This record gives sequence, C-alpha cells and structure tokens, in this order.
Amino acid sequence: MKKYIFSALAIAAMMVSCNNASPKMDEQPAAGNASGAGMKIAYVEVDSLMTQYDFAKDYSVTLQKKSINARNTLTQKGNALQAAVNNFQQKINNNGFQSREQAASVQAAIERQQRDLQDLQARLEGELANETAKFNEALRDSLQNFLKDYNADKHFDLILSKAGDNILMADKRFDITQDVINGLNKRYKPAAKKAEPEKKEEKK
Repeated sequence: MKKYIFSALAIAAMMVSCNNASPKMDEQPAAGNASGAGMKIAYVEVDSLMTQYDFAKDYSVTLQKKSINARNTLTQKGNALQAAVNNFQQKINNNGFQSREQAASVQAAIERQQRDLQDLQARLEGELANETAKFNEALRDSLQNFLKDYNADKHFDLILSKAGDNILMADKRFDITQDVINGLNKRYKPAAKKAEPEKKEEKK
C-alpha cells in the first residue's frame, strides 16, 4: 500500500531557533550610513531578521504547530488505511469473504478511504501553503512600513535585502540589520499581549 508523505512538512524547515536576548532600540543612525557624494546604500540581512524579529519567531512557532498537527492527522488516518488493506488481504488469502460481492464491497470502501486520505492531504497542504503566504505578506508589509518611517530621516537611496550569496560582497558599514530588527521589535505587539489590558479592565 502506498504510503502518503506529507510534503508540506517541508515548510517546517523554515523554523529557526529563537534568540532570547532582549533587543535594545538604537535611536542613533546606523553605523552603516554612507557619507560623501553618490548614492546612500544600506542592506538588511534576511537570515538575521528571520531569527531575531519577534513576529517572525512567533509565526514560525504557529506554522510548526500546524505542520505537526497535520502530520499526526495524516499518519493516524494512513495507519488506519493500511490496517484495512492488511485485513482485506488476509481475508482474501483465507477465503474469509462469503461472496465476491462482499469482497468487492469492502474493496470499494478501502478505495474510498484512500481517496479521502488523498483529498485530506491536499487540503492540509493547501492550508499550510496559504498560511505561509499570509505570513510572508505580513512580514513584507511590516518591514516596508517600518523602513518607510525609518528612512524618513536616514535618507537612503537604496536599501537591499541580503540573503545567502545574492550580494557577493558588502561592507559592514552599510549593514543596518540590527537597527531594523530593534525597531521592528519595538513596534511589534503580539496579539496575546494586546488582549491583556482588556482582561485587566474587565476584572476591575
């Protein structure tokens, strides 16, 4: 019997270890501010942003939980399907069915169970893909909104994202990553923390 592998679990590969250090906002211009003639350019390390921005870390935990729950559901139903197939095959070998019609009915039920499992796998993969797309869009929006305000007094002509080797060489003087992470974390208000003041008011 074909085993169903939950390919969407590859999304969990994006999970990263959390950095527990409390960020400190640097109100001073980043050390990477360029000076002199020509364009003012800066860059942000995407890997560092993903591991140190609290929003990205929180969402990663959410995606990981969804991925684990989906995997467990598929494993449970896959095991049930395999057990049904084994039982069917055993009865076939031992002439356990009273008629061909009975055997055909059981076989049809197994085939429906198999199709249901395939449909469930596709649905769960789609849900994880949609959740990941939602995260990517929210991450992009929060970063762009922050950089718009951040650059109001920094006046960079160009701010690049540095991921892997997409930038072959970059002077650390132009690295504003930590400044951006600190600013994003200062702005970020998790949903759980937003609800706390409301709960306190209700108790009064």
